[in-house]
Amino acid sequence: MALPPPADLARPQEDLSARDAEKQAALRRARFVATTLLLFSVTLMIVAKLLEHRHPAFGFVAAFAEAATIGGLADWYAVVALFKHPMGLPIPHTAIIQKNQERIADSLGKFVETNFLAPGPVGAKLREVDFASHIAAWLADTSRSGAVARFAVNLLPGALAGMDQSRIKEFLAERLADQVGAVKLGPLAAQLLGAVTEDRRHQRLLDELIDAVEKILGNQATVDGIRDKIRNELPTLFNLFKADAYLLNRILKSTNTFLDEVRQDPDHALRLEFDRFVEGFIVSLRESPDYAARAEKLKQDLLGRQELRDIAQTLWRGIVGYVERDAASPESKIEAQMTLVLTEIGAKLAADTRMKAEINEGFVVTLSTLVEQQKSGASRFIAEQVKAWNMQQLIRLMELNIGRDLQYIRLNGTLIGGLAGLVLHTIEVLIRNS
Repeated sequence: MALPPPADLARPQEDLSARDAEKQAALRRARFVATTLLLFSVTLMIVAKLLEHRHPAFGFVAAFAEAATIGGLADWYAVVALFKHPMGLPIPHTAIIQKNQERIADSLGKFVETNFLAPGPVGAKLREVDFASHIAAWLADTSRSGAVARFAVNLLPGALAGMDQSRIKEFLAERLADQVGAVKLGPLAAQLLGAVTEDRRHQRLLDELIDAVEKILGNQATVDGIRDKIRNELPTLFNLFKADAYLLNRILKSTNTFLDEVRQDPDHALRLEFDRFVEGFIVSLRESPDYAARAEKLKQDLLGRQELRDIAQTLWRGIVGYVERDAASPESKIEAQMTLVLTEIGAKLAADTRMKAEINEGFVVTLSTLVEQQKSGASRFIAEQVKAWNMQQLIRLMELNIGRDLQYIRLNGTLIGGLAGLVLHTIEVLIRNS
């Protein structure tokens, strides 16, 4: 269904704007001048023809006036024939615009599609626009970024509520579980441990273990327990000489000395052994089927536990509640952070020439493709609009806008025709006299 015609083509003829009224007055003046000159040419021709026998000069005047009359009449006919039938007579090939409305509409639509919406001109015009700079300047404006952030924050509670009431949440949870289930924990753990062992950073764990052992050995309850163990294992005779206290002190002293040596020596045998143990464990995680099976079983057990699902539900409800409270707050933290992020994106984009070039090219490719796909529809739209126009109103608008120039064509045709007739008559006289 065609859309309604433009307002100018639906406006009653009496309803003229001030500018249209000015154009109408200028058209009437130009038409009056052209018509007056034509009538003057006719009158002059008649008078000159009647007086031609009295003096040869009247022959030149008659030739000028006759040619001027013919030129003026021809141009009057041509101008009138564009818009209507001259003098109301249905002469063939007149009222050209009215009779060819559909053909003009189709041709105009095809002309626009071929010449204005072609890939070359569209791409060249789009490349003149710096889309990225406009986007960067727009985002860098805090008030605009804030408005976008506020709009997004206002939508968040409704979006989360919709997810809560639909299967989207379950769908996302299932997809997440599938993705986690597809992860091989053994190789992943080996990769993580491999990153930790770079530059022997895993030795820090051994240092922590040494500190923990020293704290345990310095605890009185631990010392008492070890003494009781020693006393129970020694013969009664040795206990009479308090051999348990002696052995305990030797054990603790030797142990602390050993731990100090390990802590201070980066190449201690225990540290080297710890390196070999960790490296072997990483290799086993990466390559051992037994470790892989154990890791897989642990992962499946973890994913299947109700506690994990309860934690996920609690976390989800906490997120929804926080978003709802924050969105209702006049000092929304999410809005402030989103505004800051958008503003920073705008500032960084403005300074990144390469990124701006890529964004601009992306816009050019996307919009050029869209125009190429839709240009036939634009052509049909233009044709349908032109076909739906009121031709009487269209002709009136055309006369208002170009009618004054057409009247000057009549004026020029009269004068140029007269001059041409005068030149031809002069040549004729010269040839006759020679």
